[in-house]
Amino acid sequence: MPNIFDVELVFTLIPKLLKYLPVTIELTAIAMLAGLLLGLLLAIIRIKKIPVLYQISVVFISFIRGTPILVQLYLSYAGIPLLLKYYNFYHDTSYNVNSIPSIFYVLLALSLNEAAYNSEIIRAALLSVDKGQIEAAHSLGMTYGQVLRRIILPEAFIVALPTLGNALIGLMKGTSLAFVCSVVEITAQSRILAGNNLRFFESYCALALIYWGMTILIERAIALLERRLDIDFKSLRKRKGEVILD
Repeated sequence: MPNIFDVELVFTLIPKLLKYLPVTIELTAIAMLAGLLLGLLLAIIRIKKIPVLYQISVVFISFIRGTPILVQLYLSYAGIPLLLKYYNFYHDTSYNVNSIPSIFYVLLALSLNEAAYNSEIIRAALLSVDKGQIEAAHSLGMTYGQVLRRIILPEAFIVALPTLGNALIGLMKGTSLAFVCSVVEITAQSRILAGNNLRFFESYCALALIYWGMTILIERAIALLERRLDIDFKSLRKRKGEVILD
């Protein structure tokens, strides 16, 4: 009987795939950080309804949420070199399109995608903060920046953490599409290894086990962080009351 499924090969391929795990982690971490910062900015713009910026943010979020991440990666990979060529032509510059690393296109697309989704998560969390606390802080002479940093963001972060954790897991899985921009991470490497030995199923099984393990680790870390922050924040409110002063 032919060896239809090679279990041993699955576990042999895992160490070979793990060599490219740092690329997946790098993509996930940088895109999530950028997505959080830009998402927070977009959330504040939408809450404050800043003229012009509000309309731009609405269109941006609608476009990102209405198009597949794969299409956004294609747009980034093909669009940025095209824009750079136009810039060189009209401004008489000579920027080398080929000098841009492929990982840049992936990071840009993933960061913008994450920012659009995170902005809605963060906006809902910011709006969930008790307005009484905000008004009390303003009555004590605190600026909006101080209120945001000392009262709104700590509470909103605890509210948003579980959903942001799910977003992080989704982003980590989304990095598997980076191969369309010629970036070799664990998914791309699994395809390369499978092409060498024609054992596609075993290669994808090894890949699935890695993603599964990473998802479990992220879930455990988020749950632990959520419990820790909740305990710390409750103890802080007991000591200092509803408004945290200088």
